[in-house]
Amino acid sequence: MAADPYTILGVARGATEKDIKSAYRKLAKELHPDRNTANPKAAEKFSEITRAYDLLSDKDKRARFDRGEIDIDGNPAMPFGFGGGGAGGPGGGFRGSQGGFRAQDFEGFGGGGAEGIDLGNIFEGLFGGGRAGPGGMGGTGGARRGPPPKGANVQYRLQVSFTDAATRATQRITLSDGKTIDLKLPAGVESGTQMRLGGKGEPGPGGAGDAIVTIEVGSHPFFRRDGDNIRLDLPISLDEAIHGGKVRVPTVEGAVMLTVSPGSSSGKTLRLKEKGFTAKGGTRGDQLVTLQIEVPGDDADLANRLEGWRDARDLRSKLGV
Repeated sequence: MAADPYTILGVARGATEKDIKSAYRKLAKELHPDRNTANPKAAEKFSEITRAYDLLSDKDKRARFDRGEIDIDGNPAMPFGFGGGGAGGPGGGFRGSQGGFRAQDFEGFGGGGAEGIDLGNIFEGLFGGGRAGPGGMGGTGGARRGPPPKGANVQYRLQVSFTDAATRATQRITLSDGKTIDLKLPAGVESGTQMRLGGKGEPGPGGAGDAIVTIEVGSHPFFRRDGDNIRLDLPISLDEAIHGGKVRVPTVEGAVMLTVSPGSSSGKTLRLKEKGFTAKGGTRGDQLVTLQIEVPGDDADLANRLEGWRDARDLRSKLGV
């Protein structure tokens, strides 16, 4: 009996693509030769389930198989119309007796009776068992197959913190086989960036597929990304703004000291070199620090000190008001 890919994978004929893929993955893990070194038949069974999956995962081949046109290897199931029916009946094959052929069935070949026909040559030509003429079916017959397919790729989604993405900190992930691997984040990393890990996917007869890791960069409570730069609104006190001085500023690599010039206003932006994200070309962005003066709303001492003082500048003249 010809091999039935549905039976081999243990799925019904009406199985969905998802069911077929799931069945194949399960069997592939169980039967992979690397996990069955003591079982010499594992490689044969692994090859068998892969042949079945190759056919059923191809919509066109699966439909042709279901119609009885091809076998599990994709070869014609009944080449040249040979079947069980008569010459003019169902199957379109040669008429036979008890499954054989009668001499009169070959009348008209070569201008003579059956005695002048070399039946061996006829069948060798049809089924590729012998020599082939120009443009004919040569050699041992059967469809030529390409290299064995690799296993399926496996998709992973990796959540990365804002600071880890900015500093390209090493990330550890666990693969579907339980193994762990350390990843160095690439330059220019952002949400949607994909990393391909060769040979870390599902096993297959032509080698394992790849693992595709999609990065998602998280948000941060006070840092904002602006291209390769990082922006930060920094609160400072009124006396720091008036007198100036050094203030502590957070960065993705830890706190640093920043000099605020005397008489600084809210909205003034200072730059910390190379404290941002690394671009694809390898250069690193900056951290842009915007000063925000925080004035206390209920400080009686401050109110008393400013009693009678007014800023005589026309600060809004450039706005036309």
